[in-house]
Amino acid sequence: MLKKLLLFILTLSIYNSYSQEMENTYFTWDDFVNNFGKEMVSAEDVYENMKKSELTDFAYTKLDFHFISDKKEKLEKLNEYLKSNYGYSFEKYTTWEGSFELRGKTDLFPITKDNLMFWALDMAKRGYEFDCKFDAYGAEVDKEPILPEFTESKEDYYFNKAIDLYNSNNLSGAIANWTIVLVINPKEPNSYYSRAIVKNELYTWKSAIADYDKAIEIAPDFISAITNRGTVKDENGDYEGALQDYEKALELEPNDAMTYFNIGNTKYNQEKKTEACVNWKKAKELGAEYAQERIEQHCE
Repeated sequence: MLKKLLLFILTLSIYNSYSQEMENTYFTWDDFVNNFGKEMVSAEDVYENMKKSELTDFAYTKLDFHFISDKKEKLEKLNEYLKSNYGYSFEKYTTWEGSFELRGKTDLFPITKDNLMFWALDMAKRGYEFDCKFDAYGAEVDKEPILPEFTESKEDYYFNKAIDLYNSNNLSGAIANWTIVLVINPKEPNSYYSRAIVKNELYTWKSAIADYDKAIEIAPDFISAITNRGTVKDENGDYEGALQDYEKALELEPNDAMTYFNIGNTKYNQEKKTEACVNWKKAKELGAEYAQERIEQHCE
Protein backbone atom coordinates (compact mmCIF):
# COMPACT_ATOMS: atom_id res chain seq x y z
CA MET A 1 0.00 0.00 0.00
CA LEU A 2 1.48 3.33 -1.11
CA LYS A 3 0.93 6.24 1.25
CA LYS A 4 2.07 9.85 1.22
CA LEU A 5 3.80 9.48 4.58
CA LEU A 6 3.99 12.54 6.78
CA LEU A 7 7.77 12.85 6.84
CA PHE A 8 8.65 15.14 9.68
CA ILE A 9 11.48 14.70 12.13
CA LEU A 10 11.15 16.67 15.31
CA THR A 11 14.38 18.45 16.19
CA LEU A 12 15.35 20.39 19.23
CA SER A 13 16.61 23.23 17.09
CA ILE A 14 12.95 24.24 16.99
CA TYR A 15 11.89 25.49 20.38
CA ASN A 16 9.05 23.73 22.10
CA SER A 17 5.96 25.80 21.37
CA TYR A 18 4.89 25.49 24.97
CA SER A 19 7.80 27.69 26.03
CA GLN A 20 7.05 30.50 23.63
CA GLU A 21 5.00 33.53 24.53
CA MET A 22 3.24 35.81 22.11
CA GLU A 23 2.32 39.46 22.57
CA ASN A 24 -1.33 38.81 23.36
CA THR A 25 -3.23 41.46 25.25
CA TYR A 26 -6.62 39.75 25.62
CA PHE A 27 -5.97 36.01 25.91
CA THR A 28 -2.40 35.60 27.12
CA TRP A 29 -0.09 32.62 27.13
CA ASP A 30 -0.73 32.15 30.84
CA ASP A 31 -4.47 32.17 30.15
CA PHE A 32 -3.97 29.53 27.47
CA VAL A 33 -1.86 27.28 29.71
CA ASN A 34 -4.21 27.66 32.66
CA ASN A 35 -7.22 26.87 30.46
CA PHE A 36 -5.63 23.84 28.82
CA GLY A 37 -6.79 21.23 31.32
CA LYS A 38 -10.22 22.84 31.52
CA GLU A 39 -10.64 22.39 27.78
CA MET A 40 -10.01 18.66 28.18
CA VAL A 41 -12.58 18.37 30.97
CA SER A 42 -15.10 20.47 29.08
CA ALA A 43 -14.71 18.32 25.96
CA GLU A 44 -15.39 15.20 28.00
CA ASP A 45 -18.52 16.80 29.48
CA VAL A 46 -19.80 17.81 26.05
CA TYR A 47 -19.13 14.32 24.72
CA GLU A 48 -20.94 12.64 27.63
CA ASN A 49 -23.97 14.89 27.10
CA MET A 50 -23.97 13.98 23.42
CA LYS A 51 -23.81 10.28 24.32
CA LYS A 52 -26.87 10.76 26.53
CA SER A 53 -28.60 12.05 23.41
CA GLU A 54 -27.69 8.76 21.69
CA LEU A 55 -24.61 9.90 19.81
CA THR A 56 -23.08 7.18 17.65
CA ASP A 57 -19.29 7.30 17.77
CA PHE A 58 -17.73 8.63 14.56
CA ALA A 59 -21.03 10.21 13.52
CA TYR A 60 -20.28 13.10 11.17
CA THR A 61 -21.51 16.20 12.97
CA LYS A 62 -21.37 19.95 12.50
CA LEU A 63 -20.40 21.77 15.69
CA ASP A 64 -21.45 25.31 16.54
CA PHE A 65 -18.64 27.31 18.14
CA HIS A 66 -18.01 30.71 19.74
CA PHE A 67 -14.83 32.75 20.17
CA ILE A 68 -14.56 36.05 22.05
CA SER A 69 -12.01 38.87 22.02
CA ASP A 70 -11.66 42.54 22.83
CA LYS A 71 -11.49 43.63 19.18
CA LYS A 72 -13.63 42.57 16.27
CA GLU A 73 -10.60 42.77 13.96
CA LYS A 74 -8.95 39.86 15.78
CA LEU A 75 -12.05 37.72 15.33
CA GLU A 76 -12.24 38.68 11.67
CA LYS A 77 -8.69 37.44 11.09
CA LEU A 78 -9.42 34.24 12.99
CA ASN A 79 -12.61 33.76 10.99
CA GLU A 80 -10.76 34.07 7.68
CA TYR A 81 -8.20 31.52 8.87
CA LEU A 82 -10.87 29.02 9.91
CA LYS A 83 -12.73 29.44 6.64
CA SER A 84 -9.59 29.10 4.51
CA ASN A 85 -7.80 26.34 6.39
CA TYR A 86 -10.63 24.37 7.97
CA GLY A 87 -13.53 25.02 5.64
CA TYR A 88 -15.67 26.31 8.51
CA SER A 89 -18.62 28.59 7.90
CA PHE A 90 -19.27 32.01 9.42
CA GLU A 91 -22.59 32.78 11.07
CA LYS A 92 -22.34 36.21 12.74
CA TYR A 93 -20.51 38.62 15.01
CA THR A 94 -22.21 39.74 18.22
CA THR A 95 -21.24 41.68 21.33
CA TRP A 96 -21.33 40.14 24.78
CA GLU A 97 -20.53 41.86 28.09
CA GLY A 98 -18.21 44.35 26.45
CA SER A 99 -16.49 41.77 24.25
CA PHE A 100 -16.93 40.84 20.62
CA GLU A 101 -18.07 37.33 19.75
CA LEU A 102 -17.61 35.19 16.64
CA ARG A 103 -20.17 32.47 15.95
CA GLY A 104 -19.51 29.81 13.35
CA LYS A 105 -20.03 26.21 12.37
CA THR A 106 -17.58 23.46 11.51
CA ASP A 107 -17.76 21.20 8.51
CA LEU A 108 -18.74 17.57 9.13
CA PHE A 109 -16.48 16.12 11.82
CA PRO A 110 -16.44 12.50 13.11
CA ILE A 111 -17.20 12.75 16.82
CA THR A 112 -15.58 10.46 19.35
CA LYS A 113 -14.43 11.27 22.88
CA ASP A 114 -10.81 11.72 21.81
CA ASN A 115 -11.62 13.41 18.50
CA LEU A 116 -13.73 16.00 20.30
CA MET A 117 -10.99 16.66 22.84
CA PHE A 118 -8.34 17.18 20.17
CA TRP A 119 -10.72 19.40 18.22
CA ALA A 120 -11.31 21.56 21.30
CA LEU A 121 -7.56 21.84 21.94
CA ASP A 122 -7.02 22.70 18.29
CA MET A 123 -9.60 25.49 18.48
CA ALA A 124 -8.15 26.78 21.74
CA LYS A 125 -4.72 26.92 20.11
CA ARG A 126 -6.04 28.71 17.02
CA GLY A 127 -7.91 31.18 19.19
CA TYR A 128 -4.78 31.95 21.17
CA GLU A 129 -2.80 32.52 17.98
CA PHE A 130 -5.22 35.34 17.08
CA ASP A 131 -5.55 36.68 20.66
CA CYS A 132 -9.06 35.25 20.98
CA LYS A 133 -10.56 32.91 23.57
CA PHE A 134 -12.33 29.73 22.51
CA ASP A 135 -15.50 30.19 24.51
CA ALA A 136 -18.17 27.55 23.86
CA TYR A 137 -19.39 24.89 21.47
CA GLY A 138 -22.04 22.23 20.99
CA ALA A 139 -24.06 20.26 18.48
CA GLU A 140 -27.34 18.49 17.99
CA VAL A 141 -27.12 14.70 17.73
CA ASP A 142 -28.33 13.23 14.47
CA LYS A 143 -30.55 10.19 15.06
CA GLU A 144 -29.66 8.85 11.61
CA PRO A 145 -25.97 9.68 11.42
CA ILE A 146 -23.60 9.48 8.49
CA LEU A 147 -20.55 7.39 9.41
CA PRO A 148 -17.12 6.84 7.80
CA GLU A 149 -16.74 3.81 5.55
CA PHE A 150 -14.75 1.41 7.71
CA THR A 151 -13.66 -0.78 4.81
CA GLU A 152 -10.21 -1.85 3.69
CA SER A 153 -10.73 -0.20 0.31
CA LYS A 154 -11.05 3.21 2.01
CA GLU A 155 -7.88 2.99 4.11
CA ASP A 156 -5.71 4.95 1.70
CA TYR A 157 -8.46 7.49 1.14
CA TYR A 158 -8.68 8.43 4.82
CA PHE A 159 -4.90 8.37 5.26
CA ASN A 160 -4.34 10.74 2.35
CA LYS A 161 -7.24 12.91 3.49
CA ALA A 162 -5.46 13.24 6.84
CA ILE A 163 -2.29 14.33 5.05
CA ASP A 164 -4.21 16.94 3.06
CA LEU A 165 -5.89 18.28 6.21
CA TYR A 166 -2.55 18.46 8.02
CA ASN A 167 -1.04 20.35 5.10
CA SER A 168 -3.88 22.88 5.38
CA ASN A 169 -3.13 23.21 9.14
CA ASN A 170 -6.36 21.45 10.15
CA LEU A 171 -4.76 19.50 13.00
CA SER A 172 -7.85 17.96 14.57
CA GLY A 173 -9.22 16.90 11.21
CA ALA A 174 -5.94 15.12 10.47
CA ILE A 175 -6.03 13.30 13.81
CA ALA A 176 -9.64 12.24 13.27
CA ASN A 177 -8.90 10.75 9.86
CA TRP A 178 -5.81 8.86 11.03
CA THR A 179 -7.99 7.50 13.80
CA ILE A 180 -10.44 6.22 11.19
CA VAL A 181 -7.54 4.50 9.41
CA LEU A 182 -6.59 2.78 12.66
CA VAL A 183 -10.13 1.49 13.13
CA ILE A 184 -9.89 -0.02 9.65
CA ASN A 185 -6.34 -1.31 10.18
CA PRO A 186 -5.05 -1.26 13.78
CA LYS A 187 -1.64 -2.48 12.59
CA GLU A 188 -0.90 0.54 10.40
CA PRO A 189 2.25 2.14 11.90
CA ASN A 190 2.35 5.21 9.64
CA SER A 191 -0.95 6.44 11.06
CA TYR A 192 0.26 6.10 14.65
CA TYR A 193 3.47 7.90 13.69
CA SER A 194 1.73 10.74 11.85
CA ARG A 195 -0.95 11.14 14.49
CA ALA A 196 1.77 11.35 17.15
CA ILE A 197 3.37 14.31 15.35
CA VAL A 198 0.10 16.22 15.37
CA LYS A 199 -0.75 15.32 18.96
CA ASN A 200 2.58 16.79 20.00
CA GLU A 201 1.73 20.00 18.13
CA LEU A 202 -1.36 20.15 20.33
CA TYR A 203 0.84 19.82 23.46
CA THR A 204 -0.43 16.35 24.41
CA TRP A 205 3.03 14.80 24.57
CA LYS A 206 2.09 11.75 26.64
CA SER A 207 -0.53 10.78 24.08
CA ALA A 208 2.02 11.44 21.31
CA ILE A 209 4.54 9.09 22.95
CA ALA A 210 1.84 6.42 23.28
CA ASP A 211 1.30 6.62 19.51
CA TYR A 212 5.03 6.45 18.82
CA ASP A 213 5.17 3.41 21.11
CA LYS A 214 2.48 1.69 19.02
CA ALA A 215 4.20 2.55 15.74
CA ILE A 216 7.50 1.12 17.02
CA GLU A 217 5.79 -1.96 18.46
CA ILE A 218 4.32 -2.71 15.02
CA ALA A 219 7.45 -1.68 13.08
CA PRO A 220 10.53 -2.02 15.36
CA ASP A 221 12.86 -0.54 12.72
CA PHE A 222 10.77 2.62 12.20
CA ILE A 223 13.70 4.98 12.69
CA SER A 224 11.73 8.22 12.25
CA ALA A 225 9.30 7.17 14.98
CA ILE A 226 12.19 6.22 17.28
CA THR A 227 13.95 9.55 16.68
CA ASN A 228 10.80 11.59 17.10
CA ARG A 229 9.93 9.80 20.32
CA GLY A 230 13.38 10.66 21.61
CA THR A 231 12.91 14.36 20.92
CA VAL A 232 9.54 14.41 22.67
CA LYS A 233 11.10 12.73 25.69
CA ASP A 234 13.92 15.28 25.65
CA GLU A 235 11.53 18.21 25.42
CA ASN A 236 9.79 16.92 28.52
CA GLY A 237 12.88 16.23 30.62
CA ASP A 238 13.31 12.47 30.09
CA TYR A 239 16.90 12.79 28.90
CA GLU A 240 17.91 9.19 29.55
CA GLY A 241 14.87 7.93 27.69
CA ALA A 242 15.71 10.21 24.78
CA LEU A 243 19.30 8.95 24.62
CA GLN A 244 18.10 5.35 24.65
CA ASP A 245 15.95 6.11 21.61
CA TYR A 246 18.80 7.86 19.83
CA GLU A 247 21.16 4.94 20.49
CA LYS A 248 18.55 2.60 19.00
CA ALA A 249 18.29 4.89 15.96
CA LEU A 250 22.07 4.75 15.49
CA GLU A 251 21.99 0.95 15.63
CA LEU A 252 19.61 1.09 12.67
CA GLU A 253 21.36 3.92 10.83
CA PRO A 254 24.87 4.54 12.19
CA ASN A 255 25.60 7.64 10.11
CA ASP A 256 22.39 9.57 10.64
CA ALA A 257 23.34 13.22 11.09
CA MET A 258 20.02 14.22 12.65
CA THR A 259 20.40 11.64 15.41
CA TYR A 260 23.88 12.90 16.34
CA PHE A 261 22.53 16.45 16.34
CA ASN A 262 19.73 15.46 18.70
CA ILE A 263 22.12 13.57 20.97
CA GLY A 264 24.15 16.77 21.18
CA ASN A 265 21.05 18.69 22.21
CA THR A 266 20.19 16.19 24.91
CA LYS A 267 23.74 16.13 26.23
CA TYR A 268 23.67 19.92 26.39
CA ASN A 269 20.40 19.79 28.32
CA GLN A 270 22.15 17.46 30.74
CA GLU A 271 24.85 20.13 31.12
CA LYS A 272 27.41 17.87 29.43
CA LYS A 273 28.81 20.51 27.12
CA THR A 274 31.89 18.60 25.96
CA GLU A 275 29.84 15.56 24.92
CA ALA A 276 27.29 17.84 23.27
CA CYS A 277 29.98 19.45 21.14
CA VAL A 278 31.40 16.09 20.08
CA ASN A 279 27.99 15.04 18.79
CA TRP A 280 27.20 18.33 17.08
CA LYS A 281 30.55 18.21 15.29
CA LYS A 282 29.85 14.62 14.24
CA ALA A 283 26.48 15.72 12.89
CA LYS A 284 28.14 18.44 10.85
CA GLU A 285 30.74 16.01 9.48
CA LEU A 286 27.83 13.88 8.27
CA GLY A 287 26.26 16.83 6.45
CA ALA A 288 24.13 18.57 9.05
CA GLU A 289 25.11 22.17 8.32
CA TYR A 290 22.46 23.36 10.77
CA ALA A 291 24.70 22.04 13.59
CA GLN A 292 27.17 24.86 12.93
CA GLU A 293 25.04 27.37 14.80
CA ARG A 294 25.14 25.25 17.96
CA ILE A 295 28.88 24.72 17.57
CA GLU A 296 29.52 28.45 17.26
CA GLN A 297 27.31 29.25 20.24
CA HIS A 298 28.47 26.59 22.68
CA CYS A 299 31.75 25.01 21.56
CA GLU A 300 35.30 26.36 21.63
